[in-house]
Amino acid sequence: QVHLVESGGGLVQAGGSLKLSCAASGRTFSSYSMGWWSQAPGKERDFVAGISWSGASTYYADSVKGRFAISRDNAKNTVYLQMNSLKPEDTAVYYCAAESPYGGSRSTGRPHYWGQGTQVTVSS
Repeated sequence: QVHLVESGGGLVQAGGSLKLSCAASGRTFSSYSMGWWSQAPGKERDFVAGISWSGASTYYADSVKGRFAISRDNAKNTVYLQMNSLKPEDTAVYYCAAESPYGGSRSTGRPHYWGQGTQVTVSS
């Protein structure tokens, strides 16, 4: 069992930065690949970034490539999403997900566990 709690969301102006954190509880965190998803109002939840269970590989959606960076600290049971050069279209609820045991950086589409989400709002 993995319990996930996101933090770090908020209101920021376009061009600004935010760093999201996802704290995990459970002994199996380090064996899970992790992902960040975003869901804008009225839209589907989209996979934004992923990191393999070992941290050796990462994946980014084209919309955030070069602007966002995912990382993990297994000693702290935490995964991060550094968001730079934010745009109004990045406004969404961001969810952390424990994707799969010993998984790669891409999502299977069916994460095993979800956090409750954190709101990111980018003003123009």
